[in-house]
Amino acid sequence: MFVQLLMLIVETAASFLTFALLARFVMQWARVSFRNPLGQFTIAMTDWAVRPARRIIPSAWGLDLPSLVLAWLVQLLYLAIGMLITQGVPTSGATIGVLVIIALLETLKIACYLVEAAVIVSAILSWVNPYAPMAPLLFSVTQPLLRPFQKIIPPIGGVDLSPIALLLVIQVLVRLLEGARLQLPMMLLM
Repeated sequence: MFVQLLMLIVETAASFLTFALLARFVMQWARVSFRNPLGQFTIAMTDWAVRPARRIIPSAWGLDLPSLVLAWLVQLLYLAIGMLITQGVPTSGATIGVLVIIALLETLKIACYLVEAAVIVSAILSWVNPYAPMAPLLFSVTQPLLRPFQKIIPPIGGVDLSPIALLLVIQVLVRLLEGARLQLPMMLLM
């Protein structure tokens, strides 16, 4: 029971920090101003780790790679802690390799959840309060992802259905990532 509670706390902290680091990456990718409550919160939550990481990990192609790499490292650390608590020290290089890949898959899954949340909140705000302070930020983040779907799916009765299509694609991607994650430990047994 104690181990499960400890793992719940570690998982929650790791997921929250990964989410914040990915939000920082996405906001920088979308060229969103950080002069809003969400941007300020994200900076406050992640600056302690991102600033020192920038000395080691350079940004490239206008992307905040330190935030992205740190998000992956947080997931890797979470998985390593979980393995240490439940199974002990990994003894083979293959186990460590699988942990590295699973950390990547988990980071991608959290990124999917981040995009999913942004799309849902953006769609709700477009109906309820399009002039909310967070609406421009969410629009800037979701619009590049919705644009390809908007080219294919025309508005029906003035209603944009592209968020539904994007959410469906995200759900398929999450299922594929979960399936891949479940298959990796099986590869160790072969």
